[in-house]
Amino acid sequence: MNLQALIDDAARAHDVPGAAIAIGHGGELIEAATGVLNRNTGVAATPDSLFQIGSVTKPLTTMLVLQLADEGLVDLDAPVRRYLPGFAVLDPVASETVTVRHLLSNTAGFDGDLFEDTGRGDDALDRYLAHLADNAGRVHAPGGMYSYCNSGFATAGALVARLRGAPWEAVLRERLIEPLGLTHTTSFAEEAILFRVAAGHLDGKVTTEWQWPRALGPAGTVVCAAPRDLVTVGGLFLDGGAHAAMMTPQIDVPGVPGREAQRYGLGLALYEWNGVGVVGHNGGVIGQSAMWRVIPSHGVVIAGAMNGGDATAFADAVLDPIVAELTGVTVPPRSVPSGATRPGPAEYAGRYEHSMYRYDVVPADTGLDITATGKGVAAGDRSSERYVALTDDTFISAEPDGGVHSTLTFVDGGRYLHDGRAAVRVLPST
Repeated sequence: MNLQALIDDAARAHDVPGAAIAIGHGGELIEAATGVLNRNTGVAATPDSLFQIGSVTKPLTTMLVLQLADEGLVDLDAPVRRYLPGFAVLDPVASETVTVRHLLSNTAGFDGDLFEDTGRGDDALDRYLAHLADNAGRVHAPGGMYSYCNSGFATAGALVARLRGAPWEAVLRERLIEPLGLTHTTSFAEEAILFRVAAGHLDGKVTTEWQWPRALGPAGTVVCAAPRDLVTVGGLFLDGGAHAAMMTPQIDVPGVPGREAQRYGLGLALYEWNGVGVVGHNGGVIGQSAMWRVIPSHGVVIAGAMNGGDATAFADAVLDPIVAELTGVTVPPRSVPSGATRPGPAEYAGRYEHSMYRYDVVPADTGLDITATGKGVAAGDRSSERYVALTDDTFISAEPDGGVHSTLTFVDGGRYLHDGRAAVRVLPST
């Protein structure tokens, strides 16, 4: 395999400033890097460069919680309030009934993208919990469906910190980073600058914002790592064992089966590629992206990080041939419009909202016209696109963005519009 040529070509094709890929297979580590870490400085990307890994942090937070469970200090099916007495959201019933398992499976049911900056102090997570009590609205009943919930993983991190009596970042280092020998993984900017570290790029330019609030660290806002360290973490899942619980399906993910995750476990996305089970996670934060996949039955771990460009298309272009060569498995292609069209169902017309986007849906002759308006951390984003039918309840963008077509699924007869997060219908028509 000429990994270097593969990633060089993919980076050029998809305008990715810099990237690093690491593969674990048969006890060997294969690495390559391409491009630059920062287009302003021209510093070259290397295999040991650090990138922000975003939500690939979620499996790490989950492992810290499961260590507590293994020690008998946490019952996954107990209410969060047993361990965090001050935990609350706006729904009083949910405040009493959200369990630890709900947090780790993205089924907690409250607003998932409240990126409140509560400071850099060690009390950031405690202050964040207080913010949730006054601001986290109800999306669905706890356990009712999958809806991506960064706020839930921040809460899980607060639980870890409370029970261990130390900041989440300190627990991460003591109980995972150091025992696993992760030499290129950091939690703070002052740690990261001791390494070659990537800057994020948006629209081809270096972004001036580098890190989101510390309070969301357990969900994915602070950890940086070289892909080689993610390969080491992935090795823990090759023999099941203590981590089998994370790979056990907890909830189905709405949408069309295929390339993307069909189910979610505990802190892990679960895929099935032509009958072969795969686990992993994606991450994205301020112009940086990470991709991490483990194929246990073939002993393969693949990790990649990118600092801008059409990162999803780049990851696809790299991942697919690697998987095919090492395992013989064909990764399902991404969905594309079929070419056939039909009028958009009138019953889906309306306005839908979650804590990151508002969607205004209008039926059209050949599908649905959907305007997405960013909120909160996505404020300033706005797009209007035609979506055409892919199945009865899933619609796909007629035109690609960043090299891929996005899909949206209507759930519960149009009560929710699902984009990975459940957006609640708030108005019957726009």
